[in-house]
Amino acid sequence: MTLVVQTLSEQIFSLVRDRIISGKIPTNSAIRQDALAAELGVSKIPLREALARLEQDGLLLSQANRGFFVRPLNADEVEEVYALRLKLEPDAVGEASKVATDADKRAARLALDALDVAANTDKTQVGKLNRAFHMSLVRPLHRQVTIQIIERLNIISERYVGKHLEPAGRDDRAHSEHLALLELWAAGKSEEVSALMRNHIAMTFEDLRKQFDSDHAAISA
Repeated sequence: MTLVVQTLSEQIFSLVRDRIISGKIPTNSAIRQDALAAELGVSKIPLREALARLEQDGLLLSQANRGFFVRPLNADEVEEVYALRLKLEPDAVGEASKVATDADKRAARLALDALDVAANTDKTQVGKLNRAFHMSLVRPLHRQVTIQIIERLNIISERYVGKHLEPAGRDDRAHSEHLALLELWAAGKSEEVSALMRNHIAMTFEDLRKQFDSDHAAISA
């Protein structure tokens, strides 16, 4: 068993990232560094290190003499991130299905079970657990560069999962698609699961496009 020890800055990074992605720190909100440091019981040095990393990851924006703000969701980011996911993730999932072990399949099942529980009990955790399920279908590939790139894209996508699930009925659709993906993947049906993952991502992509278009029309009206 490998013991992973996080630095204080890494712990702060993970905590603040989860708050941003879950919506506990709303879009366009300023990060009150004094208050946050006091709440966490840390000095400003590791806090600033964590905030700088969050800016690099596209979750925060820094403004001179004003500090850090939560970066707004935007259509351009959706276009870039989901287009990249479509290029990489379906093929990676298909290849991973060929080499997944029984332990990998159990881990993927547990990831989906956790996502289903959160969908019914704690919506703030859905983005993170959705990412965990998607990554459980990729990790058996054991190609670290590919895995890291896809995980980074999924991390950015987390912020859009909540927006995507706003319209009624999409929870049920997501559950059905995830269950079908898991069954095909566990059966080693690489071409079928790759095609379904491509469709799954593409439909989410198209839904988000329509939502942003609708939001823009409402603002312009």
